[in-house]
Amino acid sequence: MTSRRRRDERGSATIDMAIWLPVLFGVVFLTMQAGLYHYGRSAALAIATAGARAGAVEHGSNTACQQAAHALLAKAGDALAGVIIACDRGPTTVTVTVTGTTLSVIPLVVPATTQTVTLPVERLTR
Repeated sequence: MTSRRRRDERGSATIDMAIWLPVLFGVVFLTMQAGLYHYGRSAALAIATAGARAGAVEHGSNTACQQAAHALLAKAGDALAGVIIACDRGPTTVTVTVTGTTLSVIPLVVPATTQTVTLPVERLTR
């Protein structure tokens, strides 16, 4: 009975591995993709915040906003690709929107992120 049972279970470890290994790789890649998306989203938020701070100072401008955002983008490395930075400084607020795509480890997946920061413009009051 034991020799027949052993013969029937031969190759079961290979079948188990063939089933569970793709599942394990899928979980690992999804976890890495989630981390990369969070990293790109955080970089976009930091870039938008830097631009908004530069544009919100008393004598700030859209140009200062763009320059500060692009300076931080250069330091962010490859966290974002295809980045579009839009600065809009009004009389009371400055709004910066950063749009780009994050890194991807899964083929044919291109995760996009958009982050917007709005700050009040500094002004002197008496």
